[in-house]
Amino acid sequence: MNTAVLIIGLGFGVWALWQVSAVWLLPFYVLLLLYGVLLTLPIGGADMPVVISLTNAFTGIAVALDGFALVNGPLGDAGYAMVIAGVLVGSAGSLLTYLMAKAMNRSVANVFFGAFGATEEQGTTIQGSLKPIEASDVAVMLAYAQKVIIVPGYGLAVAQAQGKVRELDDLLEQKGVAVKFGIHPVAGRMPGHMNVLLAEAGVSYDKLFDRDEINPEFPTADVVLVIGANDVVNPAAHRKGSPLYGMPILDVDAAKEVIVLKRGSGKGFAGIENDLFYRDNCRMLYGDAQDSLTKVIQELKKL
Repeated sequence: MNTAVLIIGLGFGVWALWQVSAVWLLPFYVLLLLYGVLLTLPIGGADMPVVISLTNAFTGIAVALDGFALVNGPLGDAGYAMVIAGVLVGSAGSLLTYLMAKAMNRSVANVFFGAFGATEEQGTTIQGSLKPIEASDVAVMLAYAQKVIIVPGYGLAVAQAQGKVRELDDLLEQKGVAVKFGIHPVAGRMPGHMNVLLAEAGVSYDKLFDRDEINPEFPTADVVLVIGANDVVNPAAHRKGSPLYGMPILDVDAAKEVIVLKRGSGKGFAGIENDLFYRDNCRMLYGDAQDSLTKVIQELKKL
């Protein structure tokens, strides 16, 4: 259906040029806009930042083309400025798109046309069950840990819980707990999304570590606190037959204990079941991230 919409839309564009009539540009614009929506609609999870980055690059290209149209007119100087600005935005966005796709071990074409939306191999079942936990028990685990790693995700941004994360960080530091943050390159909705949110809350930049730096430290962590992250911590990426197979992730499942803050027991945005949630060392703290962190902080203050 997507291909049919694209071909018909381009057909109207060619017909508009052939007839030198602007009337046919209306269905051209409508169908191409519809194609853009249909193309990106099924894309989700960790792929979304790549899509946003690519569409950003396209805006730069559009501005540059508008600049070329103005160069030979009365607004020639403005046209040159638009060409330069558009080329900078387009090239930067294209490079960022490539680097983000490379960080996930996937091609841009695979992001748009493959993997997500696919189904796992038949017979693939996840062993274990979801194990809920109360905020008071999480507080005890954190208070008596020596090393805690916090992994933020898009759920943290939605709940605007970065301030509570900073408060939790300070509280644990006061109790002598070493705290670090593991940041996946495509966590959130844009590159650096988590870094910006944590910096906004005043979390020290020295505590932020990217995937390659933090992965060797998970086996020595007493507790990993996953806040609103899903696809970037899914061990299914190591299993052949999974749509996520081959994507580099944060290996939080190697920690002694994992606490996942999540709104409910449903699947992630990509629609793929998370193997991590069913592991023996994983516990689920359900609820809004900000509310859950508030309860944990209150319980920590009592200890």
